[in-house]
Amino acid sequence: MGTISVDGNLLKKMIIAGSNALNQRRAEIDAMNVFPVPDGDTGINMSMTVLAAAREASKLNTPNIYDVAKAASSGSLRGARGNSGVILSQLFRGFAKGLEEIDVATAYDLANAAQKAMETAYKAVMKPKEGTILTIAKALSEQAAKSAEISDDIETFVQRCVKHANNVLERTPQMLMELKQAGVVDAGGKGLLVVLEGALRGMNRPMENLLEIGQGDQKSGDSTSFAPAASNGSLAAAAAASGDIKFGYCTEFFILSNKITQKTEDSLKEYLETVGDSIVVVADEDIIKIHVHTNHPGRVLERALTVGALSNLKIENMREQHTTLINFSDQNETIAEQPPKDVGFVTIAVGEGLKELFINSGADEVIMGGQTMNPSTDDILNSINKVNAKTVFVLPNNKNIVLAAQQAAKLCNDKEVIVIPTKSIPQGLSCIISYSDTFSLDENTETMKEAMEQTHSGQITFAVRDTITPNGVEISKDDYICMLDGDIVLSGKDLQQAAKDLIAAMANNTENGPDIISVYYGADATEDMAGELARYAADNYGCDVEVLYGGQPLYFYIISQE
Repeated sequence: MGTISVDGNLLKKMIIAGSNALNQRRAEIDAMNVFPVPDGDTGINMSMTVLAAAREASKLNTPNIYDVAKAASSGSLRGARGNSGVILSQLFRGFAKGLEEIDVATAYDLANAAQKAMETAYKAVMKPKEGTILTIAKALSEQAAKSAEISDDIETFVQRCVKHANNVLERTPQMLMELKQAGVVDAGGKGLLVVLEGALRGMNRPMENLLEIGQGDQKSGDSTSFAPAASNGSLAAAAAASGDIKFGYCTEFFILSNKITQKTEDSLKEYLETVGDSIVVVADEDIIKIHVHTNHPGRVLERALTVGALSNLKIENMREQHTTLINFSDQNETIAEQPPKDVGFVTIAVGEGLKELFINSGADEVIMGGQTMNPSTDDILNSINKVNAKTVFVLPNNKNIVLAAQQAAKLCNDKEVIVIPTKSIPQGLSCIISYSDTFSLDENTETMKEAMEQTHSGQITFAVRDTITPNGVEISKDDYICMLDGDIVLSGKDLQQAAKDLIAAMANNTENGPDIISVYYGADATEDMAGELARYAADNYGCDVEVLYGGQPLYFYIISQE
């Protein structure tokens, strides 16, 4: 006789198995990114989210299914990263709600929980799109109701749900033109089904054969599981303290690939020796941990991208750390003694130059993050809690972080949190600059939203594969690709010419021409290169132009127009 009910211990095992399955295939999910940019992160975000759920569930030893579902929901809620992770956390949340007051669940109970999960996830998204993870959640819910009528065997029930949802997933390119043009199915939906397929396989496996989630995992993206990285972190601190810093940026990340060989590892080490020191390269099956001190982190990342997808990127300015550490303790004591101010700011950016720009503009906390390194809900909440203010404005500066920021705002109980849904660095800077102490909170909120809407943003990076965009832009691997307000508008073989073409596209998109153009150059561009673009913009469009160091990796330029 098959399994006809699920208790807390079995659900825990299934969640852990599902987490393992997604973790092993997250690079595959990342590669399904519609845009051919080097920072697809759906797999990483979903994996980190379900890992947080599994860690909380693994702490319990109870037959009560609701207790385990609630723990997983709590973990996923705080660990959610990116839009896909937040939606996944809402599925966990709704699933737990559907199991409230239930100790052991039947197929009927699971079908009701699946319905509640789908409804909760749809409510979390302001403008739901079909052809996404939401569509797959709906397909699972609909099939669950039908399958519960046919059989009370849980394995059969789950198998039927997954099979139907996989069929729907294959049709997502017909629902979204972006997927059809890119030749991929929806990455979020695929990630959800990978979790369920893993959960199904884990049902009949002994718990001791599953990964001990709560203890950390080398494949999880948890850098604390790599002893060499920890020891080199100490080396970085020692170098900063001594002031003897030849290479200024401590750069750490993971490379995810299923094609790692000893030759790959050796080749990476040889390259890193040409651009830095304090090098650690640790390989383990399908993941490589990289640690290096370098003056050119962008070059390191570009080289790593030839091996696989990147995860858990961390770049720290050790020279800045040295200066900051000198008076750190005294500064903290002073802050703690001060009464709360009326308003504070939390913002998100990657790149030392961008961080400094936000600090100088009034930001209290700058979370180092962005594409590929979306901060979790808990990361944002922790930064909000650090700000000694009655009201905190949060500027996500990335469309994939807005939902996590809004979720963090709901979890904060001791201060008012207002999320301005900025989707780019220039929008965030325009908002924080437009804030005025003479305005009320409502007036400032409206003023910042207006500033956000009036700021147009361009970005230039490189393509990781051939594709044709929905608007007909043909792109070859390694082309420079230019995005305007999130859409790819052109590509080219020459970086500087592509950047000039992007400036022209932005200027021609404005009825009376731009008043101000700002060029933020990244880690792999120079001030002279950015100056060339500034002269081009000033000569051709007669507007004010400013050149600013951003230091952002992967994106050669961020260009704003107001």
